[in-house]
Amino acid sequence: MKKTVIELFAGVGGFRIGLNNITSFDENGRAIENGDFEIVWANQWEPSTKIQHAFDCYNLRFNESNNCNMDISLVNKKEIPDHSLLCGGFPCQDYSVARSLSNEQGIEGKKGVLWWQIRDILKAKKTPFVLLENVDRLIKAPSKQRGRDFGIMLRCMAELGYVVEWRIINAAEYGLPQRRRRIYIFAYKNTTKFAKKMKKNNASDLLQTKGVFAKQFPIKTIKNEVKSFDIMSYSDLVELSNEFKFPFKNSGVLIDGVVYTVKSESQEFKPTTLGEIVVDNADESYFLSENVKKKFEYLRGHKILQRVSKDGHKYNYSEGAMSPYDDLSLPGRTMLTSEGSINRSTHIIMDPIKNELRILTPVECERLNQFPDNWTKSGMPEKRRYFMMGNALVCGIVSKLGQEISKIIDNEK
Repeated sequence: MKKTVIELFAGVGGFRIGLNNITSFDENGRAIENGDFEIVWANQWEPSTKIQHAFDCYNLRFNESNNCNMDISLVNKKEIPDHSLLCGGFPCQDYSVARSLSNEQGIEGKKGVLWWQIRDILKAKKTPFVLLENVDRLIKAPSKQRGRDFGIMLRCMAELGYVVEWRIINAAEYGLPQRRRRIYIFAYKNTTKFAKKMKKNNASDLLQTKGVFAKQFPIKTIKNEVKSFDIMSYSDLVELSNEFKFPFKNSGVLIDGVVYTVKSESQEFKPTTLGEIVVDNADESYFLSENVKKKFEYLRGHKILQRVSKDGHKYNYSEGAMSPYDDLSLPGRTMLTSEGSINRSTHIIMDPIKNELRILTPVECERLNQFPDNWTKSGMPEKRRYFMMGNALVCGIVSKLGQEISKIIDNEK
């Protein structure tokens, strides 16, 4: 089996960077790919912006002929190239489902939700292997019906004949430079050699030692009980959507429609610190003026604010104090899309050369996600460079998973 890949919701290429261990690009701006995954098709489309900065960056770094800048819902799924691995970091939205108005027995997902596009591709292409990334709150959404959205995803995967492993990973706990918690999902068709091999193990062994995540992201011995339930016990997705509620844990596996989940604890490794990724020649424009310092002092300080709820009720909202600036001896906090702006979540550091306060540079933000330096310096405004990194993943996570997936696909021959 060839290691052919399609990358959905590709952004500026984080999955591809991780899979093919990309650390630089040539004088023409083309990425130098060091791995053996062949990306045969990539889709990136941002509906809310006229200028497609992410796609333009991806197109600059990679072969334009395989890149699609179209609303994925408009793409004919059968025309997507055959592939052995589908990967992507899709937005977390409301996944509720309902009966189709035109067909009482039909089921449709809420319009605009990208999960259904993934489901439709898997159904059309019968993809053997799948690697997805999402925010860690996915397993708790929505707040009024905890676990429903993830339950819908797992039910869809079970219906399509997949084994599914998942793990919430804090990148910094495995030696990487950012305290970014994300859920990673790896699925494989029941018909693959790998699935047949994995299903010979019990769920506890898959979670602790035998599974894909266990091998690259080892955990401490599980001492608490592995909970299980049959997700196929619901008559269909509509009933599941209306009634499902379950406290998913940070690790789990779906085998033959049965979900096993447990709270796991990582074996921590020495992290990469902010001090190890800072540049030594930051431009003056990144240093804080006295006026901006005062704004950050207020934003990061303790405060009690009076707010008004939707029904007109007044209440006090309390915000705890943060350190005046981020500790260079620790890994970075989770970057948000507002990074670089005058915002409470923006990183502030004491520049180790000038001993003055400043924000992170775009290159430092790229390093927090393990992108090559100046990867997003491709004609987009600096504000968008920060935004792209706030949306990106830590490439080292994908790189580690790619090592396992590469061996798995090789063994399918």
